[in-house]
Amino acid sequence: MILITGGARSGKSRFAEQIAEKRGGDVLYIATSAVTDTEMAERIRFHQQQRPAHWHTFESHRDLGDVVRLKQTEFPTIVIECITTLITNLLFDMAGETEPEAMDFTAIEEHILAQITELADAAQHCETEVIIVTNEVGMGIVPDNLLSRRFRDIAGRVNQQLAAAADDVYLVVSGIPVPVKTSA
Repeated sequence: MILITGGARSGKSRFAEQIAEKRGGDVLYIATSAVTDTEMAERIRFHQQQRPAHWHTFESHRDLGDVVRLKQTEFPTIVIECITTLITNLLFDMAGETEPEAMDFTAIEEHILAQITELADAAQHCETEVIIVTNEVGMGIVPDNLLSRRFRDIAGRVNQQLAAAADDVYLVVSGIPVPVKTSA
């Protein structure tokens, strides 16, 4: 399992795609984004245009461990983009329209971490290379609102869990991948 992290527009997606391209063969691209507005639709369209046309896309943010287990024999490489979007979607799946002050962040985080544990376990024990893309959200200022602070906390713990499980971890800075952890 390879984990690629970095800031927004750092080049992490492109680096993940380059690794997948070098491996050759069919690639399953698991997209965790959902179209929530026109701006998000444009972002998704941009990413779709960047990927090779022959890649297979699966759109979901739930039970990705099961997806990896089911698809591992069909594809030599699976790319999952992006964990922080997955976290956002899982958070709002559970919280719905609840105001942040009334959200049960403990239950939400437990649910998200259970999903990530299943994903990491599947990625570690499958026949294919799994490349996971996530955002590094802990290098900026402390957010000024409860929801953003809790999201950052959950994302930070998720990223730590994935990094611990990964064979290789890269931090992409201004388009340059910096190895953080390597299996070699």
